[in-house]
Amino acid sequence: MRVMTQIAMVMNLDKCIGCHTCSVTCKQTWTNRTGTEYAWFNNVETRPGLGYPRGHEDQEKWKGGWRLDARGRLVPRSGGRARRLARLFANPELPSLKDYYEPWTYDYETLIAAPLGDDLPTARPRSLVDGRPTDLTYGPNWDDDLGGGPEHLAGDPVLKKMNEQVRLEYEQAFMFHLPRICEHCLNPSCVAVCPSGALYKRIEDGIVLVDQDRCRGWRMCVSGCPYKKVYFNHSTGKAEKCTFCYPRIEAGEPTVCSETCVGRLRYLGVMLYDADKVGEAASVTDEKDLYEAQLGCFLDPHDPEVVRAAEESGIPHDWITAARRSPVRELISTYRVALPLHPEYRTMPMVWYVPPLSPVVEALTGSGHDGEDPAALFGAIDSLRIPLEYLAGLFTAGDTGPVEAALCRLAAMRSHMRRINLGEERDPALARGVGMDERGLEALYRLLALAKYEERYVVPTTYVAGGGSGSGVDGAGCSLEGDGGPGMYGDAADPAEAFHAPPVPAGTAPRTGSELRGRVNLFNWDGRGRPRGLFPERKGAR
Repeated sequence: MRVMTQIAMVMNLDKCIGCHTCSVTCKQTWTNRTGTEYAWFNNVETRPGLGYPRGHEDQEKWKGGWRLDARGRLVPRSGGRARRLARLFANPELPSLKDYYEPWTYDYETLIAAPLGDDLPTARPRSLVDGRPTDLTYGPNWDDDLGGGPEHLAGDPVLKKMNEQVRLEYEQAFMFHLPRICEHCLNPSCVAVCPSGALYKRIEDGIVLVDQDRCRGWRMCVSGCPYKKVYFNHSTGKAEKCTFCYPRIEAGEPTVCSETCVGRLRYLGVMLYDADKVGEAASVTDEKDLYEAQLGCFLDPHDPEVVRAAEESGIPHDWITAARRSPVRELISTYRVALPLHPEYRTMPMVWYVPPLSPVVEALTGSGHDGEDPAALFGAIDSLRIPLEYLAGLFTAGDTGPVEAALCRLAAMRSHMRRINLGEERDPALARGVGMDERGLEALYRLLALAKYEERYVVPTTYVAGGGSGSGVDGAGCSLEGDGGPGMYGDAADPAEAFHAPPVPAGTAPRTGSELRGRVNLFNWDGRGRPRGLFPERKGAR
């Protein structure tokens, strides 16, 4: 047993309202520079729909993720080394800008500088690539509220597999929002296909990153990622992707998308897993067994043997404690209401989703039934026209069993809490019917509906892989802190101090600007007087 740690995320799709706040804040934080105008590390898709980039789930076309060869071995779907080498300079499986969208702005100068006249000036869209007038044909949220229409909706790769099971009627179509980021997989195919070895998975927290110094812009990672969450910066010639906000994670803080989420639907926590089981789990023959196989990789942090093995691997005790308190582990392993996104890609994704139940309730209510009545609710889950099969196509490689079980647990939780809130008599059989007890249903309700900030985000500060608590990269503290980089406030031992200046001990004067390498530490300023170093001193002044 080789114990490793992974920072994982769970999103509750029942609470996503499609406001795109997470996308905008991520965009402003990470991709607001030249060459990344089309790159959305976080985007919110409307399902059913084509997604972003267009039809990215069609791996018969894009060849992303892994497959099993004739001997049952895992190989990249894009081919072995010889095939990738032959396509190094001309990769036909690489999405073009049209598959994303040509980013645009508007000709605002026309509105501002247009002369007085009878005609009303308009701001025409202009391409951010060449500055010419352009037509708006696609975008990262083009399918919002089924705005694409039935002719585009029918191109949904998941929906195509269900054409015999689902009768698509546009005006009655089922819709929900699906936020997507990099999955930071346990078995990332983007890392495997990179010719220059620029992509790597961090040992200490499992975050997948791109070494910008080693990247040579071959773009094999773009085609190798089945989720199409690696982007090519045409200005720098480098690949870029979601970093899981690793500087914030190192400081024990949640990601930007989690911090700013309006619906509070994201959960962050530590998962312990057995690295020796990942390859075997990803190689199971039947795709429908991949969900259970990945669950088998996760370890119980309460198990003394797991704790002993984790400490032998150099995992600090505070990370083991965080794994015990992890809301992600509760939703994935304990309550089993969170499911992985497209496990059939065999990448072992680590961003999981609680499937939406609200469309089931709305369908019952619209047909004149009580949407919260358990008998009607359980009966509707396996008989609705789209939700079960479509959700299974997204989260369990087509196996409806785990999806139905998760929805039944969510339905039982709603019915149980409704009885409590209305003062009705409780029904213990309701919890037993979904393999839980009443305390478990109430704990699940608290986690999904009432959890506070510190309960939703259980992220310990970083540590040196193979050592004790302390620093991040090369033992120098937070990764923002290295020489030549952004740097913050000297050589802090605690990574949290790299984001927040350490407090000044009682009885000592605040550190001066020279001690802070030209920076003034206003975090520790008591507000009296003017801190030395705030303004340049005059020559000859003491």
